[in-house]
Amino acid sequence: MKRWLKRVGFALALMFVGLTVYNASWLAAAPQGGVKLVAHRGVYQAYDQSDLGRDDCTATRIEQPVHEFLENTVPSIREAGRTGAVMIEVDIAPTSDGEIVLFHDWTADCRTNASGDTRGFTLAELKQLDAGHGYTADGGKTFPFRGKHIGAIPTLAEGIAAAPRGRFIFNFKSKDAAEADLLAAKLEEAGRRIDYNKDAFYGADAPVRRIKELYPDAWAFSQQGAKQCSKDYALVGWFGVVPDSCRASGTIFVALDYQWVMPGWPNRMIQRMQDAGVEIIMLGPVGSDDAPRGIDLPEQLGDVPSTFNGWLWVDDMYAVGPALRPDFNTRTELEEEQLAQALERRRQARD
Repeated sequence: MKRWLKRVGFALALMFVGLTVYNASWLAAAPQGGVKLVAHRGVYQAYDQSDLGRDDCTATRIEQPVHEFLENTVPSIREAGRTGAVMIEVDIAPTSDGEIVLFHDWTADCRTNASGDTRGFTLAELKQLDAGHGYTADGGKTFPFRGKHIGAIPTLAEGIAAAPRGRFIFNFKSKDAAEADLLAAKLEEAGRRIDYNKDAFYGADAPVRRIKELYPDAWAFSQQGAKQCSKDYALVGWFGVVPDSCRASGTIFVALDYQWVMPGWPNRMIQRMQDAGVEIIMLGPVGSDDAPRGIDLPEQLGDVPSTFNGWLWVDDMYAVGPALRPDFNTRTELEEEQLAQALERRRQARD
């Protein structure tokens, strides 16, 4: 019995050593290229994400503002490009008269001076709204953007024109596959060539499936598919296998605080995913609600492997972009001081 246990233990030890060497990142060739930043919602007002419900109003949870940019607006998109974003994430919403605007929320109540389903408004009606009406950092005592962003909700074409040479990742907020058809039609009207511009799409399964039918070569994925790929690879990647879920999704998520669970991370895994045609998106630390988020502190860049050449999801492009590429920093001395104070408050709030 003891001899048998010794043999089993020896075999398991050999297998462990073999798998460790097989997945050793340092034995793989260093990937070519550098990290590429994705500006989530462009440049926007950071907000408290703790205990955040799916339909909670984030405009009433913002931190003390250190800049004037609001998510999904033309100035926000331009600033994202200026601060180093390779790809800019925007949210799409159809209007009642068949147009598409860039707007995150299901209703107008949270951010604007109107109420009701966003999709129930015509384009002309949305253009009359104040996109900054509802933002407050002090529980409603003051509203720093009220009256400053009237007419700022852009059409899809206006958003694209703000960064004509940039790449966009379009977020389907609904599960309606018909929104993929409308988006494709509006992209064509705007003269946007997906094959040339290399734009991407993500969201629920139904619109993602439909957009893949319309653009077979485009990068399109569902969050659920990318999460499943991550879970499956963490289990079977030790054997050099890229799961079918990854090949189907074309995308895998790697959270900043869960890099250690990924076999062969970083170099070996990067090579495997590249060979399989799978894009890697690095996210920030997983929140207490188990929801993936982007990075929003400059020091988090230090946790990104120096050889990583995939996509880094950024929640605070204003702070993180110039931290990675100082040549893009155009802030004044006062703005630097205000940002430093804001980041310190953010850190303290999480301690």
